[in-house]
Amino acid sequence: MPPVITLTTDFGTGDAYVASMKGVILTTNPEAVIVDICHTIEPQNVLQAAFVLSTTYKYFPTGTIHVAVVDPGVGSQRKAIILKTPTDLFLAPDNGILSYIIDEMDKTSATPATQIAATPEPRKLGGGLEAAAITNQDFWHETVSATFHGRDIFAPVAALISVGMPLNRFGHSLSQVYAFPIPRPYKNDWGNLIGHVLHIDNFGNLVTNVRSGDLPTGRIEITTGKQQIHGISQFYAETKGLAAIMGSSGYLEISLKNGNAAEFLGAKVGDEIKVEGS
Repeated sequence: MPPVITLTTDFGTGDAYVASMKGVILTTNPEAVIVDICHTIEPQNVLQAAFVLSTTYKYFPTGTIHVAVVDPGVGSQRKAIILKTPTDLFLAPDNGILSYIIDEMDKTSATPATQIAATPEPRKLGGGLEAAAITNQDFWHETVSATFHGRDIFAPVAALISVGMPLNRFGHSLSQVYAFPIPRPYKNDWGNLIGHVLHIDNFGNLVTNVRSGDLPTGRIEITTGKQQIHGISQFYAETKGLAAIMGSSGYLEISLKNGNAAEFLGAKVGDEIKVEGS
């Protein structure tokens, strides 16, 4: 089948930025299938892009090339990188945007985080992951804008990879890249499970880092802010008011029927939730 290239950016849909990237790709490889994952990431919100990409990439064919460009450091000394996993390739700035991908595939982190970090940290790669810096300017656009590496670096390199150019042509290998430590649920001194909000979706649902396997047995009570939720619902229509549900991404979500849970609770990414079992 033709090569698949996905795009995730904060460029929006009201300007020509995304179209420019597609034009560069198609000029090199007219057979490429380009899929838009999301272009409405909040401006410069690297963590949001990281989460959105992590919930999507696994549904694409093996060998898909994922380009993710949310890049507050564009034009600076931050690296442009290629990450190779056992199944896919990812092109992105080295700013933490691939954190969830790395965290899911590499379980060698010695100390799992218990809260969301403000900045990414250097992380050595394991788990069959390989990375390279994109430093060979021969494969960039002939003129490179200091503010648009999506078009002038990431798009042309993705296109060349899609026609079979070996990764070692683009730059030197890397033993580590920058990644946000992804927080894990943990038990506090009273034995209650403490999780965090990882993402707030377009409906205002709070997507937490709690998975079904983390939940205690018995009757469950969830506290978020000053609100308490009794039990976990099976689907949205059966709920009234605030509810907890296992969402399609496999994480526990807090929702508000016919409303916006984030606005109702005044919640934000990083907020704690408490889960008690009896």
